[in-house]
Amino acid sequence: MATEILFGIDLGGTKIEGTVISYNADLPNPMETISRIRIPTEKEKGYEHITNQIRILIEKLEADSGYKVDKIGIGTPGTIDPTSQLMKNSNTTCLNGMPFGNDLREILGIEVIMANDANCFALAESKLGVVKEKLPDASVVFGVIMGTGVGGGVIVDGKIIHGKHGIGGEWGHNFLDETGGECYCGKIGCVETVISGTGLQKFYFEQTGTKKPLKEIYQLYLDNADPVAVQTIERLIHFFGKGLASIINVLDPDAIVLGGGVGNIPELYTKGKEALKANIFNPDLQTAILKPSLGDSAGVFGAALLTRNN
Repeated sequence: MATEILFGIDLGGTKIEGTVISYNADLPNPMETISRIRIPTEKEKGYEHITNQIRILIEKLEADSGYKVDKIGIGTPGTIDPTSQLMKNSNTTCLNGMPFGNDLREILGIEVIMANDANCFALAESKLGVVKEKLPDASVVFGVIMGTGVGGGVIVDGKIIHGKHGIGGEWGHNFLDETGGECYCGKIGCVETVISGTGLQKFYFEQTGTKKPLKEIYQLYLDNADPVAVQTIERLIHFFGKGLASIINVLDPDAIVLGGGVGNIPELYTKGKEALKANIFNPDLQTAILKPSLGDSAGVFGAALLTRNN
């Protein structure tokens, strides 16, 4: 297979990151980074400003890499609805209801392929990251984002499963427990309200009246210095097992990769696996639960790969 030059962009709430990579699937190390640039999103300036920032970033990538872009993959917060072609479910709310993909195609004059950022994470870890390293023959992979929110992406035989509504993998908005309270989506007790970093901090605050970041709560748990911190992390482990078990029961993936800040908690790979085992429809747990290897690079590399997985 010939080496391909791929352009990708990861659109975040605070920054937009772009990359140019060379990719050859036949090589042991298939990817080399040629250029990588970040600029601020400045989403408070609105929709048109974001589209212009993307145009500026592409110009910078072209100048820095020496390559001309003819198509680009973009990882987005939210999803382009397959029927209406309008953005939905984005926490960068000025994008919602807008023909984001079509507008960018018109502004840039190139082919634009979009996917949810969790799908990009899952694709990158499958083809370039920890799944390629440890389970190269994996057929079904579920990529999890557990951070400010909870998202997911499904990869089958190297391809993203977008689904009829474009919401494939969105396990964060399955019902988990009413104590999670109201979700921004309008429902009660979503997975996201219970085991996201935001949900965990909210639970601790509701019990103590004190606001603490998750990192501090976790340290108190390790030190056994605060019973509510212990309760918060034990609650995470319990509901991690219940919530993710539904994914295993439906998809039965070869591997699950845990991304996001909450995914860094080591107990998810020990006690969390035991909680999963107790909740799946099988006597034992054979699904590999893996730490990602690409760090915060996964999203932008996955976006670049979209241009060859369209």
